[in-house]
Amino acid sequence: MRSLLIDLDGVLYEGDDPIPGAADAMDWLDVAAIPHVFVTNTTSRPRSAIVEKLAKLGISIGEDDILTPPVAAAAWLAENSHGPVALFVPEATRDEFTGVELARPGIEGPVGAVVIGDYGERWDFGELNRAFRLLMTEPQPALVALGMTRYWRAPDGLRLDTAPFVMALQHATGIEPVVLGKPAPAFFDAALSRLVASADEACMIGDDIRTDVDAAQEFGIGGILVKTGKFRTSDLDLDVEPRAILGSIAELPEWWRRNTGGA
Repeated sequence: MRSLLIDLDGVLYEGDDPIPGAADAMDWLDVAAIPHVFVTNTTSRPRSAIVEKLAKLGISIGEDDILTPPVAAAAWLAENSHGPVALFVPEATRDEFTGVELARPGIEGPVGAVVIGDYGERWDFGELNRAFRLLMTEPQPALVALGMTRYWRAPDGLRLDTAPFVMALQHATGIEPVVLGKPAPAFFDAALSRLVASADEACMIGDDIRTDVDAAQEFGIGGILVKTGKFRTSDLDLDVEPRAILGSIAELPEWWRRNTGGA
């Protein structure tokens, strides 16, 4: 093991609050020169906003250090979509789709693809039904999911994420979604390509026992679960055995030294 994939929300911060010790752990990663990439299913903000947020928390990274579903989706759409793309994502996230032909807001069709991200409180029956109608037009567009995270922890508590809405549209239309985020194998493969590492050389650190740990291990990547963010004690009763369980990311340096003989 020589490299790391690191989730953001719930691992380095919860809402607007940093996880205690996270900044020191990231400084240690840089000093120890351990290759790592930040992988997140966050689609509510562009990478520039994530970089700015982390800087306020004392963590300095660049946009190219972050792999997000919109970045992966934009590359896929450029090669596979035939026609304008209807985005159901926050307005700020639209900037990540530079180079992709975007449909006008409110368009009724036809389109080449319908992209579903963390649309948050903008979801209502009208918007969900508009996405459904677009998917039912001919020729049939692609249904693109920016990850399949079930829920996340917001400052006011747990909130639904992308997966429930994608599943609803899949059930209604019969269209198999193209998933470009965790837990899709293509997303983990893209992260490994950035690290120039094979699966058995890497570990994924996350707070979601299914989307982060189980999905990574199904792909051959080791999974490290942290007891922050959306972690629940009941997660330990599931049929998933992480490579390691840490109280938080702050324990990573000591765990790494004990288990790899590294710095």
